[in-house]
Amino acid sequence: MAWLLAGLAMFGPFSIDTIFPAFAQMGGEFGADKLAMQQTISVYLIAYALMSIVHGPLSDAIGRRGVILGGLVVFIAASAGCALAPDLTTLLVFRALQGLSAGVGLIVGRAVIRDVYQGDDAQRLMSQVMMIFSIAPAIAPVIGGWILGWERWPAIFWFLVLFSIALLLATWAWLPETHPREARGTLVPRRLLRDYVAIFTNPRFQRLAAAGAFNFSALFLFIASAPAFVMDILRLDERQFGWFFIPMISGMMIGSFVSGRAAGRITGIRLANIGFACSGVAIAGNIVYYLVVAEPAVPWAVLPMVLNAFGIALVFPIITLAILDMYPRQRGSASSLQAFTGLVLNAIVAGVLSPLVSHHGLPLALTAAGFLLVGWGFWRWEIRRDRTRPQCPKAPTGMEPTEHL
Repeated sequence: MAWLLAGLAMFGPFSIDTIFPAFAQMGGEFGADKLAMQQTISVYLIAYALMSIVHGPLSDAIGRRGVILGGLVVFIAASAGCALAPDLTTLLVFRALQGLSAGVGLIVGRAVIRDVYQGDDAQRLMSQVMMIFSIAPAIAPVIGGWILGWERWPAIFWFLVLFSIALLLATWAWLPETHPREARGTLVPRRLLRDYVAIFTNPRFQRLAAAGAFNFSALFLFIASAPAFVMDILRLDERQFGWFFIPMISGMMIGSFVSGRAAGRITGIRLANIGFACSGVAIAGNIVYYLVVAEPAVPWAVLPMVLNAFGIALVFPIITLAILDMYPRQRGSASSLQAFTGLVLNAIVAGVLSPLVSHHGLPLALTAAGFLLVGWGFWRWEIRRDRTRPQCPKAPTGMEPTEHL
């Protein structure tokens, strides 16, 4: 289950990171500058974010397995369209179609985890999935660079086609339906809108979703800026993206492993606090480095990201499971809205902030520090509210333990 769910979550990051090494080649062929090529990421993320609010409720109504299979079929077709695109406009259209379908594995997969396991077991599986899934951003640009060594950029999208077909076959063979018919809701638009409004306007959901989104954006800013960071700031070539991604993802994998081992031994609040502290130390070190060094170089420019990614991996499962546990009968919808919150912020980071601050390492580090401080502020707000929150009365018969009138 962990390997399959991690694989399903991977094809979203693969869609972003494998094409980074090809930006220069694609821009030359289409006559597009760096800012125009950056829109291939923004368009993808905007479409991903918009569709993310549909994947979860759809899986609540018709089941998890069918939604994942349908999303994979659309993604395969979209990736083939990208490979065959004759111009940038066509490429952006199919990138948007990729974004519309790529979220099923990650968003619905979270609901699958919570369908199957509870409490510490859910944290362990979530951490295992995240640990395996963390490999994707590390190896994706490396694979993209290797592919460019023997073929032109369309081959990268054909690789995505093959990878998605393999996932489709594996899902068909091995993923059971975890959301039984008797537990499913209905796709009545009015009711769906009412549920979404109720979740989104819940102050606790807003605090948790914002804490997770801003915390991750401190790292995603560097991911979205990877082409400029690797080739312009660190002065590496398109085959050396591993210098950036491998250390970062190593930290995330170690953090996910520690999170899984800590389940049931260290409280979630304490683990998340440790995670935020690790990220704070990492970004502070990054800022100091860029202040004292005129020419950033590996490995010192990327080592702080190991600790930052480690901290994020400690925080993420705690916040995600807290959100899913708020809505036991609407886990798909809650997962969708959490993803939507993060993806909207990521789209702004990739399309607006990254081009403005990616000319030097110091602006990148300072902007990342701002994101971390905002995320930590929302987390501290939630902790204070949790300590003063009155105990809820016993739930009426027929309601889930965490659902209350």
